[in-house]
Amino acid sequence: MTEVESKIKALKVVGWREYVGLPELGLGLVKAKVDTGARTSALHAINIRYTVKAGKTWVKFDVHPLQRTTKQVVVCEAPLIEERFVRDSGGKTSLRPVIETTVVIKGRAMRVELTLIARSTMGFRMLIGRQALRGRFMVDAGRSYLGGKKKSLKPKAKAT
Repeated sequence: MTEVESKIKALKVVGWREYVGLPELGLGLVKAKVDTGARTSALHAINIRYTVKAGKTWVKFDVHPLQRTTKQVVVCEAPLIEERFVRDSGGKTSLRPVIETTVVIKGRAMRVELTLIARSTMGFRMLIGRQALRGRFMVDAGRSYLGGKKKSLKPKAKAT
């Protein structure tokens, strides 16, 4: 087996959509689209505001973690890494705040940069881009939820 074949075999496989966790932001499971066409990852965020803590800029924002509903709101906060111009799939460029946080996919925790943008009209609250996937995962575009569906990911009650 060649070195390249060994590296490929070691990669975990994800589907085109997966449930991911964002524990540092207080977000349990969020349905994410795995998008190899996108360079960076993006998280649905509204009411984005900037604050200063100990001389460092932070971003505070609200997230509606569940698709097609605004009933649940989670207030999140993270240090601002930078602001970056990002072009969306329609070719429109916008300046977005960038944070770094831990993302858990298929039980693997990793540090990922996320841009924050309102994704209310999009099908998924989160987008996982190439930078987060590179060297860690292979994508099977014909499959979904290889890390488990939301119901199967919840801890089971202990038998008494």
